[in-house]
Amino acid sequence: MRNTSIVVVLVALLAASCGTAEDTGTTTTSLAPETTTQPLQQGELTRADVPRATVTDVTDEEIAALVAGDSQFAFELFRAAATEGDNVFLSPYSIAAALTMTYAGARGTTAEQIADVLHFGVDGDRIHVARNELDLRIGQVPEPLPDDDREPLAIEIANSLWGQYDYPFLDEFLTTLAESYDAGMNLVDFRSAAEEARIAINDWVEENTGGRIEDLIPEGVVNSLTRLVLVNAIWFKASWADQFDPDATAEGTFVTLDGAEVTIPFMNGTARRGYMSGDGFELLRMPYAGDASMIVIVPDEGRFEDVVAHLDADFVADAVGRADGREVDLAFPKFEFTSEFSLSAVLAELGLGEAFIPPAEDAGADFTGIAAERELFIQEVVHDAFVKVDETGTEAAAATAVIIGLTAVEDPPVRVEVDRPFVFLIEHSSTGAILFLGQVTNPAS
Repeated sequence: MRNTSIVVVLVALLAASCGTAEDTGTTTTSLAPETTTQPLQQGELTRADVPRATVTDVTDEEIAALVAGDSQFAFELFRAAATEGDNVFLSPYSIAAALTMTYAGARGTTAEQIADVLHFGVDGDRIHVARNELDLRIGQVPEPLPDDDREPLAIEIANSLWGQYDYPFLDEFLTTLAESYDAGMNLVDFRSAAEEARIAINDWVEENTGGRIEDLIPEGVVNSLTRLVLVNAIWFKASWADQFDPDATAEGTFVTLDGAEVTIPFMNGTARRGYMSGDGFELLRMPYAGDASMIVIVPDEGRFEDVVAHLDADFVADAVGRADGREVDLAFPKFEFTSEFSLSAVLAELGLGEAFIPPAEDAGADFTGIAAERELFIQEVVHDAFVKVDETGTEAAAATAVIIGLTAVEDPPVRVEVDRPFVFLIEHSSTGAILFLGQVTNPAS
């Protein structure tokens, strides 16, 4: 087995077509249940009284512009996130979807920064209609060919909202997210049951990622000041068009960035695949059985950082365009890992800074498209992604959560070290009666 250098892997989702969404009005609504005598049920769902638009007037030119912007964002995000030389896997699609949902409630400079960072190629509210159309196209998975015993391509995309049940969200915001993202509002009580809400969100994510993304939102990320969490989940599973023979899988040597050699299983097989050799790299296009493919860019030894620095949509499109179909005798590593990200710093570095600044005196975040009062900002953006590549194909899943809360800040915890003699008492709380009283001068005695 020959030595193999580190690879850059891109999962390309190749979409097909579809074809009218209408705008609706703007009023303020409270999502409080009609009666407050019944306890709030975690996961209770409400939504604007509009169905998802399953037929749109979006043009192919608008889809192309949206995809081009998403691709530019993807490579900028990748370079910003992949700074330590570790394994990295993320879903720019999921992150862009969650932030575009957030954009529906952004105004002023905050909205401009989101649009700039995501490189929107579609103006104004058309971005939501266009993203809906793109989701619909990607979700149109073709029927497998007759007598094809390979597992068919599966791509599932889901969105959801999790909002404080008595917070005055705007109808226009809820309508946009129901119509273009099929996202209803799950009623929760962050104010007094933030941990229960976090668990409910994570359970939803796990269910909508084939069980691959667990505990998306860590403990402590949502709190009593959180008012809204916007979530996107994507799950992908595909069989190789030309599957590898498991009996041909053999141990081989993989050379890491620092020159270390590690022994891992390599899949081996000869099949017709797209291939090209460029300046300092090789490229493979490995099709799946269905409307998707994996693109693999293998930099030459010592050229990894240089090639990654030049990665963008034009670079990849040009290289893929020059890849000829030919027989390729391939040794490809089996691998499986999960990447977890806090994206706040990365997104701020890319130019999305204002959204994370608590508003004060008409400065900072402006999410007055979510609620009329200017008091919300993004507390955190978290993202987890999973990938597994083996002889039969690829499974990948990712989820993104944008956590939005109030500008009021809780006092930081006070640290108290009881490391010297102290007095203590035990009281009956409702009456204040002192039941016991004492002091401790040496706990070890």
